[in-house]
Amino acid sequence: MTNIQIAPASESDLPLIFSFIKEFADYVHLSHQVAATEEILRETLFGSKRYAEVIIARLDNIPVGFAIFFHNFSTFLGKPGLYLEDLFVLPEFRSQGIGKALLIHLARLAVERGCGRFEWSVLDWNESAIEFYKRLGAVPLEDATVFRLVGESLKKLATEQG
Repeated sequence: MTNIQIAPASESDLPLIFSFIKEFADYVHLSHQVAATEEILRETLFGSKRYAEVIIARLDNIPVGFAIFFHNFSTFLGKPGLYLEDLFVLPEFRSQGIGKALLIHLARLAVERGCGRFEWSVLDWNESAIEFYKRLGAVPLEDATVFRLVGESLKKLATEQG
């Protein structure tokens, strides 16, 4: 029987976190969008103002996956939510319950922290992930579309006068 352990990441895990981010980006064909560096991650994940949290999954003490998450807020519920930004398990360790263990851990955190929601996005083409999430009881939102401003579009809007 294998032993899956999940624990919060520490600053000493930065090289591992960054390698998981790069592998995840490669898996979803978005490597060209990775602008993060270990220095940026050190500041945003472990600096004076932490914007997100990371948990690491280990199988028999071998790091095999991670999840990055943060809190958002539901005005309708009047409660915080937990938003999963990324979840990744190394391909050779998939189908061993690691992804499910990461999600269970996060669901427990959400409940412990009084969150009213646990949400995430999934790329439309990632059918295996979509089916996996549905098997866990998650439902896709069909009445909402995610919008995003990045780069020049974000800077342009930020400089406009009201």
